[in-house]
Amino acid sequence: MMPRFVNVAIGQLGPIAKSETRTAVVARLSALMRQAHANGCDLIVYPELALTTFFPRWYMADQAEIDLYFEREMPGRDTQALFALAKELRIGFCLGYAELTIEDGIVRRYNTAILVDKDARIVSKYRKVHLPGHAEHEPWRKFQHLEKRYFEPGKSFGVANAFGGVIGMAICNDRRWPETYRVMGLQGVEMVLIGYNTPVHNPPAPEHDDLSLFHNRLVMQSGAYQNGTWVIGVAKGGIEEGIDHIAGSCIIAPSGEIVAACATKGDEIALARCDLDLCNSYKQTIFNFDVHRQPQAYGMIVERKGTALMADGSPVQKE
Repeated sequence: MMPRFVNVAIGQLGPIAKSETRTAVVARLSALMRQAHANGCDLIVYPELALTTFFPRWYMADQAEIDLYFEREMPGRDTQALFALAKELRIGFCLGYAELTIEDGIVRRYNTAILVDKDARIVSKYRKVHLPGHAEHEPWRKFQHLEKRYFEPGKSFGVANAFGGVIGMAICNDRRWPETYRVMGLQGVEMVLIGYNTPVHNPPAPEHDDLSLFHNRLVMQSGAYQNGTWVIGVAKGGIEEGIDHIAGSCIIAPSGEIVAACATKGDEIALARCDLDLCNSYKQTIFNFDVHRQPQAYGMIVERKGTALMADGSPVQKE
């Protein structure tokens, strides 16, 4: 059996100013892609909402203003150059962006990521399921987190056969939920690509601020180990429009070990030669789902959204 190696690069970004054009951002993405290619990489992974500043931090009432941050086609006028470079260099990429589309005559807006192969063809699309934050303006916050206002949630976690393996995608807050990895794990996923924008400060729970980098790695490392999969976590870091973001971009092996990581909060690549067959050591032993899972005991996971109701439908008694 031929070995299956994928040389993967993290394409971490530093801050993107509100005034920075997409053309300028694509030039930065292209520079990282050239570095990845020079180092023999097959795939480069970029962050969530990689084409603009993280706009959900501002409350905007004018939908036309909001829609300036969205892409109506992919590739489009501003992103075509990235696709052309990928095809020239024969390197794939994963890109996060805000997607505006029309489905059955209805305008939809998603926080989206695409996987593009070495022929510059989009082979998979994912829309963020776990939207964090809030839907209405909350002036008490130092900054807003209005993903629930500007996007609607995606509906599924899919995988694709690409780069010689089974590849899945997730976005930012998705990485904190074990269901994200498990649903893809049940589809045999061997590599999960995750872009994120995560501020150091969490207004509703500032007591967590000092743990933000720890939690970032904790959830991705546990997801990798418990599902026998590689996880590629890629940040936009640094101080963007006055808000400090964690970086912590890293590549995690199916063992849960970090095998490569970025050292700064700016534009940077880090890379690893990922052996997809390392997944088998976990998928065929301790996490052999067919042998060891007991789904008949897990019904509550899908029967109940949270803890507000008891199994019989009655409210939980609060002390």
